[in-house]
Amino acid sequence: MLKVGFIYDDIFLEHAPPPWHPERKERLVRILNSLKTSGLLDRLLLIKPRRATFDDIALVHTPAYIDMIRNFAGECLDLDTFVSGRSLESALYAAGSLLEAVDRCEAGEIKRAFCAVRPPGHHAEADMGMGFCIFNNIAIGARYALKIGFRKVFIIDFDAHHGNGTQHVFEESDTVFFFSTHQYPFYPESGKDLERGKGKGEGYTYNVPILKGSGNRDYLYIYQDILPDLIRRFAPEIILVSAGYDIHAQDPHANMRVTDEGIRGIIRSILTILPCPVVFTLEGGYELHALEDSVRITIEEMLKEK
Repeated sequence: MLKVGFIYDDIFLEHAPPPWHPERKERLVRILNSLKTSGLLDRLLLIKPRRATFDDIALVHTPAYIDMIRNFAGECLDLDTFVSGRSLESALYAAGSLLEAVDRCEAGEIKRAFCAVRPPGHHAEADMGMGFCIFNNIAIGARYALKIGFRKVFIIDFDAHHGNGTQHVFEESDTVFFFSTHQYPFYPESGKDLERGKGKGEGYTYNVPILKGSGNRDYLYIYQDILPDLIRRFAPEIILVSAGYDIHAQDPHANMRVTDEGIRGIIRSILTILPCPVVFTLEGGYELHALEDSVRITIEEMLKEK
């Protein structure tokens, strides 16, 4: 039987932006209830995350930023990135979820994993939190994967918003390939198709800006006809996925028109390109019904033998 890990802890419910904020704990509550009701949770290997150390966080973030977060006494890092009393702990465990998933994959205990975490991470820059994100979970996971022996990492980001932080961390690297599809123009106003990396990392960043209103046909062309060749040529030993479900047609915080069928097609394509480990981590997705259905679809596909 294919072993799929599901990494979660109630600590993620303790990150508490204001009640009106779209990145709220109900996102994870609904995901968990959906997986329990459908019986899928019983088919997963339930894994507790570990708490990332500040040395782990320093794989990506600057000492000055880490010190600032450790001593932060305010309420928000920017206009929409809020910090509550337990946000730092939640963020450390969110990053630690990726570390745990990568370790389990390296040990051969699992082949796939889904990290149901918050706060999300892909907007966080090395020296700055933004866009609901405090630490860049997936970037920390990728750096850790390289540290423990994976030679090449492929990052896929299908969130409706460009993962600016992840791109900037790796744009000069030839051991991490960053691939992103995202609405453009849109927040955070980065991710043009001409952004292809710098120095020895040139050619290892691949952005596909997508116009608002795009749906299944556009996405499936990209994920079935463009992405597979890029992955095969790069030949990664592990794939990490920033899973942002705000591309769903029902999501109010973007303008994409991807349906459940489109989500399934994207996930199926990612999982069938190479037989290497694949780790998903939750980014965006704010319409609760669409989010729980999208994650359920993702887990269904992850449980299938490819």
